[in-house]
Amino acid sequence: SPGISGEMVEPVGNHYVVARPVYSENLLQLNRAAHQQSSVLLCLYSCSPQRAKKVALGFFPVASWLPAYRFKEWILSDIVSGINTGLVAVLQGLAFALLVDVPANHGLYAAFFPVLVYFIFGTSRHISVGPFPVLSLMVGGVVDRLVPDDSTGNGTSTNSSAIDEKRVMVAASVTFLSGVFQLLLGILQFGFVVIYLSQSLISGFTTAAAVHVVVSQLKFMLQLSTLESIFSQITETNIADLVTSLIVLLVVFVVKEMNDRYKAKLPTPIPIELLVVRVTSLRFCSCSITTVTQEAEFQAPVAPDAGILQKCVGDGISIAIVGFAVGFSVAKVYSIKYDYPIDSNQELIAFGLGNIVGGSFKGFASSTALSRSGVQESTGGKTQIIWVVTFLAAVFLGLDIGLATAMAFQLLTVVIRSQM
Repeated sequence: SPGISGEMVEPVGNHYVVARPVYSENLLQLNRAAHQQSSVLLCLYSCSPQRAKKVALGFFPVASWLPAYRFKEWILSDIVSGINTGLVAVLQGLAFALLVDVPANHGLYAAFFPVLVYFIFGTSRHISVGPFPVLSLMVGGVVDRLVPDDSTGNGTSTNSSAIDEKRVMVAASVTFLSGVFQLLLGILQFGFVVIYLSQSLISGFTTAAAVHVVVSQLKFMLQLSTLESIFSQITETNIADLVTSLIVLLVVFVVKEMNDRYKAKLPTPIPIELLVVRVTSLRFCSCSITTVTQEAEFQAPVAPDAGILQKCVGDGISIAIVGFAVGFSVAKVYSIKYDYPIDSNQELIAFGLGNIVGGSFKGFASSTALSRSGVQESTGGKTQIIWVVTFLAAVFLGLDIGLATAMAFQLLTVVIRSQM
């Protein structure tokens, strides 16, 4: 048979005459490597219509699933689910704005814009993108560090408005920065980091985050400004606020337990958060409360403050990683349950663009609402030791350093187990 670069000559009688060059092993390997390199370069730099279509559909997943949408089968369920999820997202946005120390209306911006972006660029069909308490706490920590409270306690309304504006700009800038980091990581194909996020790590981290959330809300329940004052000035607690908070917590807890216990008999879960907000809103409307501010429309997008960006680079990286870690963990659970693929790199791009747009409209960092009991373990074979390490590190070292410590510990256990 003819060889490489060989030439077959016409047969003479019953014989074939084959002429081909003689290769040594080294020359053959060099020739083969050059041929493979040219093939790879041709594949990388070629732009066929099929390749262009594949790249476009990968970057805009909505163009893939929207034409295949089963309108008659899914539209009613999507409308009902969208209304319920939207109401909860609005309530959570208003509540989590307190964690960020910005006016409540900016929580609505954080609940609105990232959803629109994820609709176009996201790959998961079931996750709800919006404010998340862990990220709200992390952004709030940056806000409190760069724009601390007025220590005199006698600031005028003008000063308070100026402080609020500064805090909003800090929250928006660090959100924008975290979105840029997520976008860059997605473009550079860093989505593989999700394999190091096990169920134990996520569980311990979110439990520690819940502790941070509870502690951060004590000042609103007791009307005491700092954690230290809770112990030193506990006798000055505002009893009315404390009783109201405890009643609301009890009612919400009981109704949520009822929803879980009787979910098979209830046509739809009781929206207790919405009912509580509605009742309290009606109560406040009957009182003579002065309206501090009222906005009838969205504000124009603004550019981030360059001076703030320089001061919170590390915070932006932490927020970017934590937001993606939690968001992708939830997305992966639903992708496995309903058997459809998701792309970790595209999820990074979607979350990044969502935070860039949200930060531009003066919102704060967003991710996915977390269902701790449903997070799928991605690395396998981990023990409860990682849960304990993650929990303790995140509680005592902070959410960003705690997550880094827990991941380092988990990587160490993976190395040790692989060597045994």
